[in-house]
Amino acid sequence: MRRRHRSNVLFPLALFAPLLTSVLALAQGNAASPAPVAPSPSAANPAVTDLPPATSRPPLMPAAPTPSDGASSASVTAIAPARDQRDLANQGTQRPSAGEMVDRSQEVFSDDWWGRARPIIELHGYFRTRAELFHNFSLGRHNSSNLPGGDSQYLWPMPLDNSYTNANNNAAHTVLLCGPSAPSQGQACYDKTESGANLRLRIDPEIAISDNLRIVTQLDLLDNLVLGSTPDAYAMQPAQGQGSQGTTGTATGLKYPNGYQSAGVNGYAPLSLFSSTEGPPTAGVNSWTNSIAVKRAWAEYMTPVGQIRFGRMPSQWGLGMVQNSGDGIDSDYQTTLDRIMFVTGLKSMDLYFGAAWDFLSTGPTNANAFDVYGGQPYNTCNLCNVNEWAAFLAHRTNPELQKLQLARGDLVLNGGVYATYRSQYIDVQTSSNGQTNQTPLTLSPTDLEARQAWVITPDLWVQALWQKFRFEAEAVTIQGQIGYVPSLNTSVANPVNVRQYGITTQTELRAIDDKLDLQFGFGWASGDPYAYNTSSTGNAGALQPPNGLQPEYSQGGQPSAISTFRFHPDYRVDLIFFRNILTRVEGAYYFRPSIDYDLLRHADGEKLGGGVAAIWSRASEFEQTPGHKRDLGIELDAQLYYQSKDGSLNDDPSKIGGFFAMLQYGVFFPLAGLNYLPGLTPVPGFDASLSAAQIARLFLGVVY
Repeated sequence: MRRRHRSNVLFPLALFAPLLTSVLALAQGNAASPAPVAPSPSAANPAVTDLPPATSRPPLMPAAPTPSDGASSASVTAIAPARDQRDLANQGTQRPSAGEMVDRSQEVFSDDWWGRARPIIELHGYFRTRAELFHNFSLGRHNSSNLPGGDSQYLWPMPLDNSYTNANNNAAHTVLLCGPSAPSQGQACYDKTESGANLRLRIDPEIAISDNLRIVTQLDLLDNLVLGSTPDAYAMQPAQGQGSQGTTGTATGLKYPNGYQSAGVNGYAPLSLFSSTEGPPTAGVNSWTNSIAVKRAWAEYMTPVGQIRFGRMPSQWGLGMVQNSGDGIDSDYQTTLDRIMFVTGLKSMDLYFGAAWDFLSTGPTNANAFDVYGGQPYNTCNLCNVNEWAAFLAHRTNPELQKLQLARGDLVLNGGVYATYRSQYIDVQTSSNGQTNQTPLTLSPTDLEARQAWVITPDLWVQALWQKFRFEAEAVTIQGQIGYVPSLNTSVANPVNVRQYGITTQTELRAIDDKLDLQFGFGWASGDPYAYNTSSTGNAGALQPPNGLQPEYSQGGQPSAISTFRFHPDYRVDLIFFRNILTRVEGAYYFRPSIDYDLLRHADGEKLGGGVAAIWSRASEFEQTPGHKRDLGIELDAQLYYQSKDGSLNDDPSKIGGFFAMLQYGVFFPLAGLNYLPGLTPVPGFDASLSAAQIARLFLGVVY
């Protein structure tokens, strides 16, 4: 962290003012001495009036006595120890007078600075607005319900305003609201498109207490707020939930709130049509979240032997396949950990290593609504904790030395390993949908169950650089065991192994003054052959989750080895299939060639360009797909982008700074792996053909 002072250009003159006064005094003392010719004022020899005026302060050197005989003086200035001691004691107490410089509150003197140092706050972050249009993300697959998990054929929910026919029983889901007639006789609505826009203001304040100590935070304001989602025509309030029910089905008590309900009608905006303003998002009133979200807060202290970090902080390793801080301007997901970490290394060898203690999940606490008035909640189930210990060893060449080596044509190698060990002994009981049965305040010992789980995750990262060529790879495996897992169809709990593998690579070549960027990406995530099976009736198993292809259970309902690996959701490779439909790369592998070219590129950061990419995705285990085929689809993505030269971050054209705009378009062509299996569409005449999905995105942002 660089220390930055606020000073005034007159500060150096204040230091030299006594010296200038002495020079003037010497000049006045020698005025009686004969001089050959008085020099005329010039730019090289300024006039006396251009110098600061004399003050009443004693000169550093007294004027020499004037010889009475007119001869040249050869006497030496008398030494006055008492005066020297007095001047030394008064040093630092003098301040420039109003005649020397204007007194300004922002002027800082050196002794003031070191005596009254105060924290410095730096603000970084970005503001963004994104508009997106999704078309036919269901890929032509018709689900029987718009509720998650309503049908095993579910890949993407149908828009609420779309009419369609169910795949298995030919049942019609018709929206009769789009015609001029009454709703019961109106024209059916057909709309496969969903769209929206959202914004976020991110602020990353850094409080530098000294060169060795700082506090870093991250705040999101209006975090991914959907534009138009908080009008004055809409408000909600906590709903009265029902307690236990009697034999007649009527509620016998109203104990706990159960979600939210409408707060009624705003008389000045009884319909959305009459909305006149937007309100700030307020949890429980017009939104699930509040206007401001504090995402991270941690401290860093540099000791003589290494750095200590503690608090809620980001975690990033390698390419971000597993640990991804998600700090990109277009990011939506993050790896944020509560941890205590120590980092040290050998700077001469560019070798770094460290260890961390992570608090992933602390289980139930005694927190309650009255904590807002004070108090300190604590963990009520220590053995329910999910603890994690991490360690890493990495070699990263100094950036300046790396530039020099690449300029000489040398090969630069970087890399390291990051490993974690995670464990949990017992846990709160879960129902079949993965939700806890009770709230923390009503838990009892009978609501706990054994878990006896542990996993170890070594993550290897390598990077090779040569001139304008870069090859980077990350490989990881997750190995462990969960000793007690509730079975899906039986009451017997069986241990299950964890065997997951993943790898990703990036190959890049830059040319034509770095304007041309050629890349080839590859990634593979292990799958599960038992994650999607058909029963004896020929129907797809009902284990299909809403946005994935892999519940880890065998055909008989017994848990198999958990082998489907999932990339971090912020590791983006496309716009449609992995990013939105599956929400991440999982149980599949892909090939991704791409090309980008900067039509305009300046050293001050301004650039204009575009690029295209093609992504071919395939399943790691063909049994895992709905159609029992490996090919999932081919996606084509294109983009245009522009970055201005505004802002202080534009000294590096490879980084985004100032104003940034981007227009993207993508189309995804589904293949056989996403099709229906034979026998799953028994209704004659049903159209079971798949269709392409499309996306259009507009991005506007400012990075500071």
